[in-house]
Amino acid sequence: MTKVKSIADQQINSTGSNPAVLELRGVHQTYFDAKTKKDFVVFDNLNLVVEDYPNIGQFIVIMGKSGCGKSTILRYFTGLQKPTSGEVFVDGKPLAENQSMPMVFQQYSSLEWFSVLQNVALPLTLKGVAKSHAHEQAMQMIKVVGLEGHENKFARIPQLSGGQLQRVAIARSLVANPNMLLLDEPYGALDGFTRAKMQFFMLDLFQKSELASLNPTVVLVTHDPREAVLLGNDIYIMDSDPGRIIKHIKPDLPEHRDRSIRKEPRFVEIVSYIEDVMEGIIQ
Repeated sequence: MTKVKSIADQQINSTGSNPAVLELRGVHQTYFDAKTKKDFVVFDNLNLVVEDYPNIGQFIVIMGKSGCGKSTILRYFTGLQKPTSGEVFVDGKPLAENQSMPMVFQQYSSLEWFSVLQNVALPLTLKGVAKSHAHEQAMQMIKVVGLEGHENKFARIPQLSGGQLQRVAIARSLVANPNMLLLDEPYGALDGFTRAKMQFFMLDLFQKSELASLNPTVVLVTHDPREAVLLGNDIYIMDSDPGRIIKHIKPDLPEHRDRSIRKEPRFVEIVSYIEDVMEGIIQ
């Protein structure tokens, strides 16, 4: 059996001294099923602690079969959904009633009648930031995501490619909250070549000095083990009925990675281990 650093427990708790940047505590989630006339249990006492690593940032990956609650966890942290019971914490504080964070979805979410610049600046203009200042900040983030020169194009196909539209969404999220980026299968609608290109873009983005100084927290939901190992420094694998974390893997790979990492034996070994866990071969 591949020896991968793992915590196989339904309750994943912090084992270090670093403060929690994201936390779920005693979360229960139920929905009423009109067909069975019973409550369907999504989570039953789910606990999750994501430690903060100052001056480094953290790239968290959540994986698991459909229906295990991966996207629901993201919605908790964005403020789009509240658990039936339990607590949600961001930066050590309970998520406030009016607190919200943007999320990048699989579907393209830009306003097609707005330019790239207008789309990226939108969170700031909605907060009442002066147009000139909002556009200045938006341009800085457009440069970070590699879209300089496209800022005056409409945010739609064919003016932009699918990968570029997702970069617009990422830039808009980072303008709204440069310390937090929540990604729900953001490359699912892309072809294989563009998806791989976007994975390396995300890797380069996370390692850029402009973001590293912000100590960002990135949470990615994906079904792709190679994507998870390439990007993640913490990987949580979930199971369902009820949704729970069955493995917490910290890949022992270099902190700074490049394209060559995919050919390393250790990379291939960890990917294989995750595939076996996902398929139920390893419990």
